[in-house]
Amino acid sequence: MKKLILFIAALAMTAGASAQIKTPAPSTSQTLTQTVGLTDITVEYSRPSKKGRAIFGDLVPYGKMWRAGANKNTIITFGDDVMIGGKEVKAGAYAIYAKPNASNWDLFIYSDSDNWGTPEKWDDSKVVAKATVNVNATPMAVETFTMSFDDVKGDGANLGISWDNVHVALPIKTMTDKMVSASIDSIMNGPGANDYYGAAVYYLENGKDINKAKMWIDKAVAMRGDAFWYQRQQSLIYAKSGDKKGAIRAAKSSLALAEKAGNADYVALNKKSLMEWGAK
Repeated sequence: MKKLILFIAALAMTAGASAQIKTPAPSTSQTLTQTVGLTDITVEYSRPSKKGRAIFGDLVPYGKMWRAGANKNTIITFGDDVMIGGKEVKAGAYAIYAKPNASNWDLFIYSDSDNWGTPEKWDDSKVVAKATVNVNATPMAVETFTMSFDDVKGDGANLGISWDNVHVALPIKTMTDKMVSASIDSIMNGPGANDYYGAAVYYLENGKDINKAKMWIDKAVAMRGDAFWYQRQQSLIYAKSGDKKGAIRAAKSSLALAEKAGNADYVALNKKSLMEWGAK
């Protein structure tokens, strides 16, 4: 009994030693996502608080690079290409760094987003865009560092940064007009070969209207007569519709193109089908 009591006491002490007390992080994290036109933009950052301290020109010195937040560097992710400071920024994830001054800030979009704070060695070649923005005084002190998407329009928005009595805004321009124009041109010009091909194969594989599938695959082949994989599907669609002659004709054409391209897989597939269909 005494041994059992000692064993239980030892277990309790072990559990107590391994337990961890959870406390709130001094700088909480936040993730913002905003759709601007057709482009999704996401910002992930940590939010330090003022706590009675003087911020800019003191805690955050003027003229020195700052992570624009706390803890890990702030990361901004663009779903599509955008324009910042007159430079095109490709879709992807980037770090945001700031160099605050009394009347303006330099804001940097940095290609290496995997840093804790500012990089140990700054590399100008990794700056994909830079913008100098004016400082605006806020009517009241902002206690917790805050980022926001403001002035959201169809072709752009401002990334707002506010803390203490300071607010700056980074203009981000999206390629909305270019994207919409490309979509309009594509639709107005009618479906492309891949559109007809994809629709035809979907109808074949899902047991839908085979006559529509024939119509679409014929249009696809007419637009891409060199695509042996198109004609392979054409043969299968014709066979499914009961048109064996058409299936054999398409398979022979696909076979010849596949042999010319050196694609052994399609050569074998077509030969197998031609044998099953009794081709001569």
